[in-house]
Amino acid sequence: MTLLYSFLTLNILAFIITAYDKRLAITHKKRISEETLLTFAAVGGTIGSALAMYIFRHKIAKKHYLFKFFRIVFIQILIIGVLFYFDIFNENYIIKSK
Repeated sequence: MTLLYSFLTLNILAFIITAYDKRLAITHKKRISEETLLTFAAVGGTIGSALAMYIFRHKIAKKHYLFKFFRIVFIQILIIGVLFYFDIFNENYIIKSK
């Protein structure tokens, strides 16, 4: 359950940070670095970041940013696929490994 709350919190934070960066861009103020935005996506805030990018139309014209973002998404999908393929999420596997 803690993992779920962590995931939700991280995605909410990624959404807020991406939306705030859009606000900073509109007002021509100092921006949040792309590295920070991508780090939030990489550690699990992909859904929140993608949702904010879609809703606020932020960073969608930046090809280099989108390439990095979708590379992160691809790697995350691969990791999840491997975890499911080897049945790592199986409760019996977790109990046996303890």
